[in-house]
Amino acid sequence: MTDKELRMRQSVDSSRTSTPVELVNVTLPDGRRVDVLLRDGRIASIDEHRPDTGKSAHGEATSIQLDGALLLPALVDGHCHLDKTFFGAPWQPHRAAGSIRQRTVEERALRNEVGVSVAQRATALANRMVSLGTGHIRSHVDIDPVGKLDGLHALFEVRDAFRDRLGIQLVAFPQSGIVTAKGVADLLDAALSEGADLIGGLDPAGFDGDVDGQLDIVFGLADRHGSGIDIHLHDGGEVGTQQLRAIAERTKALGLSGRVAVSHAYALGQIDEHELARTAAALGAAGVAIMTNGPSRSMPPLRALREHGVRVFAGSDNIRDAWWPYGTADMLERATIIGLQAELMSDDDLKYASSLITDSAAEVLGITDYGLHPGCRADLVVIAAGSVPEAVAAHPERLLVVHDGRVVGPVPGVGRARWG
Repeated sequence: MTDKELRMRQSVDSSRTSTPVELVNVTLPDGRRVDVLLRDGRIASIDEHRPDTGKSAHGEATSIQLDGALLLPALVDGHCHLDKTFFGAPWQPHRAAGSIRQRTVEERALRNEVGVSVAQRATALANRMVSLGTGHIRSHVDIDPVGKLDGLHALFEVRDAFRDRLGIQLVAFPQSGIVTAKGVADLLDAALSEGADLIGGLDPAGFDGDVDGQLDIVFGLADRHGSGIDIHLHDGGEVGTQQLRAIAERTKALGLSGRVAVSHAYALGQIDEHELARTAAALGAAGVAIMTNGPSRSMPPLRALREHGVRVFAGSDNIRDAWWPYGTADMLERATIIGLQAELMSDDDLKYASSLITDSAAEVLGITDYGLHPGCRADLVVIAAGSVPEAVAAHPERLLVVHDGRVVGPVPGVGRARWG
């Protein structure tokens, strides 16, 4: 370890105590060069950078020199599956399946074959996420008649173990359906009682064949427990948009604006302009958010949804698991994928792509005091880029990761002139 890396390691160690930390010479998204003081897990102050001194203006603070690298609030993964990943296990060749229901059965068998526990695999993936600057995630976890609440209990352990490094929301997800899977409604009820943050759903028409039956249970449990909702919806065309409007109607009726999301919503990319406008208007008026992970010919049309006031956010979805072999857990890469799919090319477009993994996702997840202002939580990432568009387009290195005011991510080499 070089002398510089040793000094940086000492800075990291001190940042894990109550010692304030100052990030010296970082670039904000608006282009300003500033020095940012972190104290007690919050941003204490943001001041114009002082190029005439390498020392902190705050004598008690540990200074970390960053040479103009970009500062962003911590990245947010709005949709992942910690319990499904094969991270931490040997490489698993992908196996084809004919349907979602068939995939579900084969996935369960494959996960039992890998010989690595849910908690171990989830821990490996969560560590990867932290290293890449992700500070908050929403993970769905399978609740079904076979595994019951076992996966949820495993992720409770992971959530607790990472409480100082990564905020984790858990969605009780009925991967095997609700109406057609005996006992799942009671299991979802128990999951919410035991500490799951939200209730999920899955293709009310395509999987359960009973839209009202599934939505009655999902919205009924959400109302009873005061929880949010995040529903997987792969059903396409007008079958899908009819369900989206039904979800919007129930959201308005229960006063759940801002607390309901639909993940994937491929139907929005498969319909004519009239049906899209009708459905997007309903979603916007009800405050239902849409999550996209990008790689689909039927990805929801981002610009049209934005015009109707629909909040869109991004997630990784599956990361190296039985559903597909791809995924790196890098949310900047995810913004790139979405940007390419949606043909987001201008600097303003790339800034919008960035919002899908920062501000918009944080708002959907209900993360309070998120951002880059004094008083905001000190959940931050420093990126080897000079601007937000460059960060989305260039696959840059993460130089420093901060959670609750403590440095938790990459350290050696931070601040090297113009990041190499």
